[in-house]
Amino acid sequence: MVDFQYLEHYGFQDLVRIMELLRAPDGCPWDRAQTHQSIRRNMLEEAYEAAEAIDEGDPAHLKEELGDVLLQVVFHARMAQEEGWFTMDDVVDGVCQKLVYRHPHVFGGVDAPDAQRALAAWDAQKRAEKGQRSTGDVLDSVAHALPGLIRAEKIQEKAARAGFEWDKPERAADKLSEEVEELKQAIREGSNVEEELGDLLFAAVKVGRFQGLDSEKALHAACEKFIRRFRAVEAQAGDKPLTEYPLPELERMWAQAKKTQT
Repeated sequence: MVDFQYLEHYGFQDLVRIMELLRAPDGCPWDRAQTHQSIRRNMLEEAYEAAEAIDEGDPAHLKEELGDVLLQVVFHARMAQEEGWFTMDDVVDGVCQKLVYRHPHVFGGVDAPDAQRALAAWDAQKRAEKGQRSTGDVLDSVAHALPGLIRAEKIQEKAARAGFEWDKPERAADKLSEEVEELKQAIREGSNVEEELGDLLFAAVKVGRFQGLDSEKALHAACEKFIRRFRAVEAQAGDKPLTEYPLPELERMWAQAKKTQT
């Protein structure tokens, strides 16, 4: 039994202490066995679950999921401290230093009366901080671990701020049509299909940006719609497996599902 005092209400330092106890020699065998790499995916999953709670508009769920995200931060910080890299206090200090430095319009003498100019001030400070000398450096700094659609959107946004952008949405749509044809040709030739598919998806994100849309959100909505319509097809099929239906019949059932499931 570890030396621990139960409380009615715990604070941040209590969380740090609990993690220290879990990682101690007489703590939890599972927690002690973890590494940064072994729980890397946990960080991603908890962040996505917090995002889902935001979408739901459920404060209680959001509180819970933010706690799970915070747990991952404290977990990684504890392992880093054990390795002699840095402490939780160093993590907090680092983000505080960053916030002060990147808000010269709040903590310094830069004038930024609206959100757009505040973002410009943030970007300028970030580029100076990171030693980014060109827009290419800025694009390369977008996290490679991001989902592809989100990464594409962020890259396109940063390129657009540097002036690299279509002049009207129709041009972006034309580019999307061009990429569709190139993908068809690649399929016919049996080469560069993955590359052309990537170009098509990148172009689709560009079209979405011109309409002020979140491509990741749009794709999730499409997935949910597909599931609803697929369930409607299954309902039409009854107990008969879909593999026993000819393609024309499946297409008819899908068309019917589209009428009932928007």
